[in-house]
Amino acid sequence: MRHHGESTPSATPVSAAPPSDWATIGRLLPYLWQYKWRVVAAIVFMVGAKMANVGVPVLLKTLVDAMDLKLGEPAALLVVPVGLLLAYGGLRLSTSIFSELRELVFAKATQGAARSIALQTFEHLHALSLRFHLERQTGGMTRDIERGVRGIESLISFTLFNVVATLVEVVLVLTVLAVKFDAWFAWITLAALAVYILFTVLVTEWRTQFRREANEFDSAAHTKAVDSLLNYETVKYFNNEGFEARRYDESLERLRRARLKSQTTLSMLNAGQQLIIAIGLVAMLWRATQGVVDGRMTLGDLVMVNAFMIQLYIPLNFLGVIYREIKQSLTDLDKMFVLMDKQREVADAPGAQPLTGLDHPTVRFENVHFAYDASRNAEGVANGRPILQGVSFEIPAGKTVAVVGPSGSGKSTLARLLYRFYDIQQGRITIAGQELREVTQASVRQAIGIVPQDTVLFNDTVAYNIAYGRTGASQAEVEAAARSARIHDFIAATPTGYATMVGERGLKLSGGEKQRVAIARTLLKDPPILIFDEATSALDSANERAIQSELQSAAQNKTTLLIAHRLSTVVEAHEILVMDAGRIIERGTHAELLAQRGRYASMWALQQSDGAA
Repeated sequence: MRHHGESTPSATPVSAAPPSDWATIGRLLPYLWQYKWRVVAAIVFMVGAKMANVGVPVLLKTLVDAMDLKLGEPAALLVVPVGLLLAYGGLRLSTSIFSELRELVFAKATQGAARSIALQTFEHLHALSLRFHLERQTGGMTRDIERGVRGIESLISFTLFNVVATLVEVVLVLTVLAVKFDAWFAWITLAALAVYILFTVLVTEWRTQFRREANEFDSAAHTKAVDSLLNYETVKYFNNEGFEARRYDESLERLRRARLKSQTTLSMLNAGQQLIIAIGLVAMLWRATQGVVDGRMTLGDLVMVNAFMIQLYIPLNFLGVIYREIKQSLTDLDKMFVLMDKQREVADAPGAQPLTGLDHPTVRFENVHFAYDASRNAEGVANGRPILQGVSFEIPAGKTVAVVGPSGSGKSTLARLLYRFYDIQQGRITIAGQELREVTQASVRQAIGIVPQDTVLFNDTVAYNIAYGRTGASQAEVEAAARSARIHDFIAATPTGYATMVGERGLKLSGGEKQRVAIARTLLKDPPILIFDEATSALDSANERAIQSELQSAAQNKTTLLIAHRLSTVVEAHEILVMDAGRIIERGTHAELLAQRGRYASMWALQQSDGAA
């Protein structure tokens, strides 16, 4: 959001090598380890499920061999197979029970980790500087967070319950084959698995670029759609629906081409996997069949080998999908970690203490120099246009100082610096004698209330937006603030009263109504320091005069910075500062400035003649 023609902060490019997958997993583990006992229990249940699963083919072999009975043995026919059948059913049931117990026990750990990371990311984004939020693309950023949270669940599920579980089963199967038969069974299985995994990893790594490209185009398309819909009125004003549709369609076309590449390479991957599986399965069954013919193996052994191969290759059939999803989940999670790693441009100093002495705080700007882009070129010259150049003034405790001047003179920047949205390059800003950079940001912002020039409201009720000034305020306090801001009667006249929804960014309200809600919100906060940044710019003359008296009443005994374009609103200020090009060129009371016959006097005469006309 730009104010008064001030330059928009420029981006500071940061280049960093992407972290490895293991580094991303390493960052996730501490969140899971908060639930260590659930993790251990889930692993125990997983191993139990795989042991039961491996026991099924062994029992099936025994059942098949038990059917090779001599005629005239009805008791054996009844007892042996029935007992084996019951045991077979019990093992099958045990596999399902262990798997469900594993899911049940581990669900809290998965959801808890996802919640912790999402909350930490949300808190970190709020802690980042205003520069980041002016440059961000909301649609793409929210998409990254959404995919990152979903990626946590997918990553844990696929890694622990698919890959690790399959490896456990492979070890158990190879052990059984090597012990019961010759080592060739184990070697054939191991070779097939090795080739399969190597092929899957190599091809999937190659395919990842197409999936990543598709994700980038997906985020770009989503960003364009969200941005266009948020600016619905602007699109309509300029009749640019077709232009927006073409922009969106261009993004969708790039997304379509990227997804087609992804799908084509996926088909190649699946075909290669099936070929490897088929060769390995044929080799195993050929050796098992030869063993039965030679009398070294029973028919039950052949059935067991076949069952083992089916059990192994069914999960391996999905290895490509699982590996791809794991890689994608790691990519998505890494994007969220990148957001968490964004450096806080404005951070509390180590050991910073809360602001104190706020009963009657004095605000001082001492030789303040500031530019939004503070970087310097090779010759040491600042790249950014200076916004403030040696600004010094004081707002005595309980007094009102007004700042006037043309657009681009740096008036609104004073409010941003007082809130410490940016750090100054030279000079000092103090509140109650304490330098802003030496106290906590939270305590500074708690001590200040602002009515901004451009009011943005939450897509919630009027009551919620007013109460946002002091969460937990009672309905009576909210209504009292609304009365002071001269908006209570309007709210009461609506069908749903204070439950009226204001729409996205408050677009259901007029500019004046939004501004009065902002005034009510600040009056409800009741801080010791007030900033009115063109607080009545969207109001008509009658309402402006009425609310002006309320603002003057609210400013009584409070340290107030009044930023204004209309000079009629600053007449009662204890001191008026006239700014131009980042410098204070005149200062004094209204009467003193008129007597000087300088810039302020000419601005006053011009506005008076405009008002008379």
